[in-house]
Amino acid sequence: PSDQPSGIQNVITFMPGSSEADVVLAFAEAIGVEALCKGKLCIDITGLMRPHILYLVRYLFDHRVKSFDMIYTEPAHYARKENTKFSNEEIESVRQVIGFEGMHDDEMGNDILIMGVGYDHALISRVVNDKDGAKLIQLLSLPSLSADMYQESILRLDKTDSTFDPNMDDRVFFAPANDPFVVASELSDKYKEILSRGTITNTYLCPLATKPQALGFALFYLAELIGTPSSIIFPFARFYDKETSKGVGRTWQYEINL
Repeated sequence: PSDQPSGIQNVITFMPGSSEADVVLAFAEAIGVEALCKGKLCIDITGLMRPHILYLVRYLFDHRVKSFDMIYTEPAHYARKENTKFSNEEIESVRQVIGFEGMHDDEMGNDILIMGVGYDHALISRVVNDKDGAKLIQLLSLPSLSADMYQESILRLDKTDSTFDPNMDDRVFFAPANDPFVVASELSDKYKEILSRGTITNTYLCPLATKPQALGFALFYLAELIGTPSSIIFPFARFYDKETSKGVGRTWQYEINL
């Protein structure tokens, strides 16, 4: 376009309201599906939204891309610490992420909601209220990206309608904020633990913490939950804030093998 910033080539723009699938499919079409799915592929997910990361992994999975790398750069810290706002808190809907929809049972007596707890207390509250009949299981990011972020997330969690009690061993578990593989492993262990106690009617997963955590949720779902009454859900806000972080921390490269 004529107003394209100088020096930036092949910019792909999207209309407001574009879904995660719209974005990924438009990108794949623009660069060519063959170029995306053949050869060596490395994707920087630092600036992507969590639903877009989820659908992108599903897209590559469906196109039988077995191996690719993803890069994530941590922030040094969040702009306003525990008061940092990531969305405008005007939630349009809580819905299934495209590509992670499950054929859910009408029986809902033993539903579970496994939520990756992040900073956005409004998003957390909206999901909890939307699935108020489900047993809430909270995945907390520990170790966090930096020493202060765990405490900040707990301070934000206090503002939600959910109850945090570190002594509720069956309702709270932990995984590193920067390791999607451990996240996937911990999700698998917790799911099997709950399943060993009896029937699960429907499973809802909701990653609201870091982007590597969202990647871990995708890996777990694709490995173990396809074809089950399970879905990944997300609270979609009307707007998202810019410049929520300050500085640059560590950069991580994840070798994904589907």
